[in-house]
Amino acid sequence: MSKISRRTLLRGAVRGAAVSVALPLLNCFLNDGGKAFAATGQRIPLRFGTWVWGCGFIPEKWIPATTGSAYVMPEHLVPLEPYRDQLALFSGFDVKLDGVPNKPHITGCFGLRTGIPVPDTNVKAPTLDVLVSDAIGRDTRFRSLEISTSGIQRSYSYRTAGSPNPSEISPLALYQRIFGEGFQDPNSMAFKPDPHYMVHHSVLSAVADDRQRLMKIVGAEDRQRLDEYFTSVRQLEQQLALQLEPPAPVENFVMPGAPPEVTLDSEMENVMTTHRLMAGLLARALQCNQTRVFNVLFSDTTSNLRRSGTTTTHHTLTHEEPVDPQLGYQREVGWFAQRSMVAWREFLDELAAIPEGDGTLLDNCVVLAHSDCSIAKAHAVEGIPAMVAGGGDRIRTGFHMAGKGDPVSRLGLTLQQGMGIQVERWGTLSMDTNRTITELLA
Repeated sequence: MSKISRRTLLRGAVRGAAVSVALPLLNCFLNDGGKAFAATGQRIPLRFGTWVWGCGFIPEKWIPATTGSAYVMPEHLVPLEPYRDQLALFSGFDVKLDGVPNKPHITGCFGLRTGIPVPDTNVKAPTLDVLVSDAIGRDTRFRSLEISTSGIQRSYSYRTAGSPNPSEISPLALYQRIFGEGFQDPNSMAFKPDPHYMVHHSVLSAVADDRQRLMKIVGAEDRQRLDEYFTSVRQLEQQLALQLEPPAPVENFVMPGAPPEVTLDSEMENVMTTHRLMAGLLARALQCNQTRVFNVLFSDTTSNLRRSGTTTTHHTLTHEEPVDPQLGYQREVGWFAQRSMVAWREFLDELAAIPEGDGTLLDNCVVLAHSDCSIAKAHAVEGIPAMVAGGGDRIRTGFHMAGKGDPVSRLGLTLQQGMGIQVERWGTLSMDTNRTITELLA
């Protein structure tokens, strides 16, 4: 029999209408290692995402006493012990200010994500996730997916100044967006293009020539504005084109059921419930190639999380709660910091629960988790905590590294290289660097 690929279809007709039937993921599609499709050599895709929690950490409860692989997990990281070998911890890396005022809870987050000392959200540069999505997100229905789990519609994913990629805050809304209208079950026995998508695709294709002519006759500034506008049009074209092709079958994929209605607020236990539901849906979306890039906001950088029965938020406590004289830190603030790490562990649980190839979905993801500051009471952007999980065979994990005041842009540069982007340096001013973190690259 001649070679077949995962795109092989069985074609026929039913009552005069053309139909196509996709094949399941067969062993012959994979190489001996279970990591690549044998017929084409195309690898199981590597995904990229970010996971953000607000208001930093308690340094003595988070930073390991030693570097390297033999470190002891401090108290607040103990929930992550099952993922020790799949985590790289980074402490002591800074956002450099270069005389730019530190805008609390904004500068640290965007400095880390753009490599630029920025005063506010008007940063004129794409965030790290957008750079990666431009490289790996073109062949998916969604260029990226953004979710916020604490009841606040916010996102730290930006293509350009003042234009965040909108986030979903409801598990049900996220489910409907991914698995509602337009979703094609990759393991369905038959496929027929939706005429709705065929019409829209034809309309966009019809104006392609005019778009190209317009770009040739306008000035440089207008070309830049038009390019930003047409980026969204090109994304729509790509999404429509994908809807006109049968999706590749996905091993072990089970269509999730609709999640229940939940309380969308900032009470910690409600947020944990929302987060678990949305993490599970996102994992299924990654599994069936709806997207390869994602951004999860567990809590806003000015963390609005609160305990049950109280109105005082995590952020307020960082400024108003006295330091416990026996503990040496703010007790309540420490509780929120620890619960954030439990949520991070639960997110990894969802990725690790899905088998893929010879490993799990987590093995085929690179996830950057970070906060917006180190010590929230001081709005410090020195030593912002960060972690990298997963990595497949491109990223090396299982260690703790102290940055010793190096710019955190070193981490962003290295992650781009790990995701296959040809970039030799990244950042501006004191954040400009060509120093790859070689310990992180496999």
